[in-house]
Amino acid sequence: MTLESLKDALRLLGRMPVLFVPGLIAGILAAGLWLLLNFTGAFFAGRLVIIAGLILFVFLVGSVVLIRDGKGDLPAMVRGGLAYYFRVLLPLLVILFTLMVIFFLLVVTFGFTGSAPDPGTVGLLTFCVMIPTLMLGFFFDMTAVFEDKNVFESIQRSVLLVSNNMMETISFYLVYILTSFSIIFALIVFWEIALYDKLEPITTFNETQMQAITPEQLMGMVGPDGIWVTAVIIFIGCIILVPLLTTYKACFYKQLGGGTASIQQVTGEYDSKGRWYKY
Repeated sequence: MTLESLKDALRLLGRMPVLFVPGLIAGILAAGLWLLLNFTGAFFAGRLVIIAGLILFVFLVGSVVLIRDGKGDLPAMVRGGLAYYFRVLLPLLVILFTLMVIFFLLVVTFGFTGSAPDPGTVGLLTFCVMIPTLMLGFFFDMTAVFEDKNVFESIQRSVLLVSNNMMETISFYLVYILTSFSIIFALIVFWEIALYDKLEPITTFNETQMQAITPEQLMGMVGPDGIWVTAVIIFIGCIILVPLLTTYKACFYKQLGGGTASIQQVTGEYDSKGRWYKY
């Protein structure tokens, strides 16, 4: 099921190039924020991150709507994204709020012990709780769009699907992560090749110097040209990763939900001739 879903995603991307639009938007926004961060500082870039995310969210949700329908164009993507915008956004906020509450409760619990909470321990416990939460609620957006579920129903449906298909879902997560890592690693290699002349002095650093180098120092070494090259790599990465991962997730959900579709009770009655009329 996992690999078949990935093949379906690749075929769907070839048949519907409009699904690359969210990747294009994500690439433009991410590269633009990167350039703003390095040329104007974090003041402007930090304030535009949320706005950029909200804009991108419309196209991400719209792409899921097109995958559900199996057809559509850019106007249909925008209409679908706006129609399901809050239906997908609200469950996301609920999950994020839940994670924040868990983190707060962990800090308070350590406070009751009378000792200062160790950041490493709190971070580890939060991570151990966060991973299962994200795994169980990962398909909330798909249930909201494919099955028209409301806020809590979409999360509940996602938890039910993952719980009933744990092995298939774990294999999906592994392929999902491996695919992301492979593409990111390839892009990093291209980045290093493009900036080899500027990064060559790093090869002479000892272990202490390598550990002491900061991102600011690294960007200072590559200079403005390196910043622009990095922006191009970010743009290409978004164009590839965003459509592929979104489509792969939707195709896997279609197969996963197809075998465990929710049962809806249909009410009605028979007339005197034995004909069924649904209410």
